[in-house]
Amino acid sequence: MAFFDAGRLLLFLFMPLFFAAVDPSVDASTQVCVIGAGIGGASFAYFLKQYSCSSVNSPCLTEIHLFERRSIVGGRTATVTISGDTFEAGASIIHPKNFHAVRFASLLGLRPKFTSSEFKPDSNASDSSTSSSWFGIWDGSSFLFKTIPPPPASSSAIYRKIHSFINAIIIFRRYGLSLLRMNRFVNKMLESFLLYYEGFESRPVFDTVDEMLKWSGLYGITRRTLKEELLDAGVSSLLLSELVTVITRINYGQDINISGLAGAVSLAGSDDGLWSVDGGNWQLAAGLINYSNVTLHLKEEVTSVSYAEGHNYVVSTKEGIQYHCGVTVIATPLDELNITFTPQFSIPSRRLQHTFTTFVRGFLNPKYFGLNHVSEIPNLIGTVEVPEVPFSSISILKKYGKEDMVYKIFSRKIMQDRLLDEIFSMRIETVRIDWPAYPHFEAPEVFSPIILDGKHLYYINSFENAASTIETSAVASENVARLIISRLSDEHQNMANKKFHAADGDLFHLDL
Repeated sequence: MAFFDAGRLLLFLFMPLFFAAVDPSVDASTQVCVIGAGIGGASFAYFLKQYSCSSVNSPCLTEIHLFERRSIVGGRTATVTISGDTFEAGASIIHPKNFHAVRFASLLGLRPKFTSSEFKPDSNASDSSTSSSWFGIWDGSSFLFKTIPPPPASSSAIYRKIHSFINAIIIFRRYGLSLLRMNRFVNKMLESFLLYYEGFESRPVFDTVDEMLKWSGLYGITRRTLKEELLDAGVSSLLLSELVTVITRINYGQDINISGLAGAVSLAGSDDGLWSVDGGNWQLAAGLINYSNVTLHLKEEVTSVSYAEGHNYVVSTKEGIQYHCGVTVIATPLDELNITFTPQFSIPSRRLQHTFTTFVRGFLNPKYFGLNHVSEIPNLIGTVEVPEVPFSSISILKKYGKEDMVYKIFSRKIMQDRLLDEIFSMRIETVRIDWPAYPHFEAPEVFSPIILDGKHLYYINSFENAASTIETSAVASENVARLIISRLSDEHQNMANKKFHAADGDLFHLDL
């Protein structure tokens, strides 16, 4: 049986854990309650600590309370352990241009592990001949397309380069110039996204996701489907129905009718230079929480958030404890949570896309794929959008022997034992995870407010309808941290101006 990495729990022995109410001697207006200890909540805590007290007019919000209903942090950046080896179970790849994640890893002393996207199988297999270039596209009855198998491990560097060149020619022969047009579309998106790293003097604070996307020039592609965008870019229907469909099914569990920005981000997730944190991407969240010296409340599920007199929020937990905070931030999707808000607010309805991730140690049944031997099966099997295919992808994570490997399967439904027994000749160990992984992207996207109540209740995950990644969570979190500082600074300045202009005895006193 596989368990989440026990090292995650050991890390928190050195963190300040508080399971009592917030200290009443501390001014509640300076305290911030954050619900959710994934990368969104963790990066928000980091940015808020960095930006607080940064100037004379900047408020000091140093008391941050981070609530996590589970016993571990990391949210959707989890790992599983199979036969003593740790594998990413959630968000598994980071793009080289994800500059917040790059900075976090460097700051925390985390070692990057350069890897491949889910579209290109991991290269951490014990057999060094495993190549990320060997993939096939399966339609439920046969392989529509396959690259050539990798060269032997003993092959020279020159031979490997020749092999890679031949594979490139094979791919180009099938898809032609459409590949270049697709890459141009993705690069244009990346150039626009890089604007979110510009300095404060040229990058404003955004009150809404719509404003944020319009400023960078990305709003338009959230209004149309990926299919529409790529057809306008001159991409062929063959590339769309095969390669693009394979990638979107793997990375977001959806087809090419996914909204354009999410689709472009998905395609970027098949680029070169991708990496992850050695030992698990969850360490980014854990490290930022520790670095920011926040008060972490593990296994405390928030059940209600109420706005009370005195401009403070009362955050109540399942354990019956109440916390008073001047600012409350939601850093987890509200779609499948049962939190009561008073007063109530409305957000656009949204459903989450559940991805069923199945890990199997064993070896595939070649007859299921119409082949004679397991060695003929590509390291990655991607699938097209047909009802007959019961999974989105199957990839090799590690090889222990010729007929002993660890596989990762993505599917839209649970993989029952009967089906797995058809696909696999042997199963030594099986682990299943049901992830409410990301929104179901659908153009035109409609975004929830960032400021939920017009006061100081904020929602980081409103940006997630644009695209859902580790980096987009960090970008959204930084904006919310800046937004809070900006709005509180304005309120403090307004209070000072009112006091200055008021007559003696008529001075206003505001809590914020």
